[in-house]
Amino acid sequence: MENLREIRLFDYMRAVVEWIAGSAWRYFTLIFLLSFAIRVQQLDEISRRSLVPTSERELGAIAISLARSGEFANPYIIPTGATAHLPPIPPLIDSLIYRAFGLTSQAGYVRSLFIILTASVLYGLLPWFSEQFGTGRPAGVIGGLIVAIGGLFGSIWDKLPGHGEFPTGLIMGLLLVAFLQRWQQRNGSWYGSLLLGLGIGIGFLVQPALLPVIFGCILFEIWWLKNPSKWAHLGVMTLGIIVACLPWGWRNYNTFEEIFFIRSNFGLELRIANNAKSAATFELMNSTYAVYRHPRADANEARLLIELGEIEYMRQAGREAVSWIRAHPAEFGWLTAQRFANLWFGPLPGPVKNMIGVFALTVFAIAGAWKSFPRLAIPQKAVLLIPLVTYPLIYYFVAYLPRYRTPIDWIIYILAGVAIWYLIGESIGINRQLPETS
Repeated sequence: MENLREIRLFDYMRAVVEWIAGSAWRYFTLIFLLSFAIRVQQLDEISRRSLVPTSERELGAIAISLARSGEFANPYIIPTGATAHLPPIPPLIDSLIYRAFGLTSQAGYVRSLFIILTASVLYGLLPWFSEQFGTGRPAGVIGGLIVAIGGLFGSIWDKLPGHGEFPTGLIMGLLLVAFLQRWQQRNGSWYGSLLLGLGIGIGFLVQPALLPVIFGCILFEIWWLKNPSKWAHLGVMTLGIIVACLPWGWRNYNTFEEIFFIRSNFGLELRIANNAKSAATFELMNSTYAVYRHPRADANEARLLIELGEIEYMRQAGREAVSWIRAHPAEFGWLTAQRFANLWFGPLPGPVKNMIGVFALTVFAIAGAWKSFPRLAIPQKAVLLIPLVTYPLIYYFVAYLPRYRTPIDWIIYILAGVAIWYLIGESIGINRQLPETS
């Protein structure tokens, strides 16, 4: 009798998932509204005072500078002038909100609503992404419902990373779909190649860590497509990237008389994460009251940055980090291993419920990949694997923050949804093979 009840429960769950997945408007609207409503309701946890914009962090400082003076500047503890510490679009969005609402709690509330909105759009599109990638709408529905309902748990601050993580995930998903269509059609239009390049460039201006993902996709395209015109299409795509990034690059060249990729601060982040007093995570370093050699935390470092210039300061910081890494390979290897573990199974150490949630999600995603990959076409496998392998690469070398994985979590949720959908079918004796995409 107990087994019969379990079978009926799983049968009911399967029927509900299939009903939701049956209509694009149905699954998007349901998941979007569920995610949005839960997270907006939890904004009540935040005091109005906490929502007032401040310059305590680099993003807020740059956004306030943009709102007040129109200058992309002064991210540090004292005024240091023009900067390229961050990519331009996230501070620009915040600055537009601050201009409209002032430095008030209303501005902070609107900013939070924007983050929730982009997150909910991304989650609402998971069934569509899953369908495009060959893992089926039901897997995306399950993944979308899990992450939407997951908003009920944990701190609201954990759900509101403010450095463009959700727009990055959304842009990444759309770019991956565009690449997949090119690979499946084994061709592309000139117009489509230009638009793809423009989209990639805009993505870089939101989050330059997308670079390894795009590089991986381009390498796969070169290998996969056999038609000679692929080189011309790649050239047009590259032109689109240059056009999108050129205004920011020109601003940086005029300001710093240097050519670099989007932002300047990698050397600084590398030094913070790789020195004799480093720990694998910012949380661990903060718990030990670590003193950061960072112009945000140390006025002497900010004065040195003014003296050297931002680019030379970052360059010297990078050289210091590389020197320490070469002198301490074992310590660097251990820190890197810990950062890898935190990214995929962490935060470690941290609240047990958070650790269990991230660990379980990763395990289910591995199981979903194992079940789904044998039936996927090579381009579909590539479009799922490339971002999972390449996007986190840079974060293995800098101190861990939970928000670093957010832009690829949606892929993890889809693959976890595959595993759960398979288990539901197995529990009622059907679905030995995952359903074909509709």
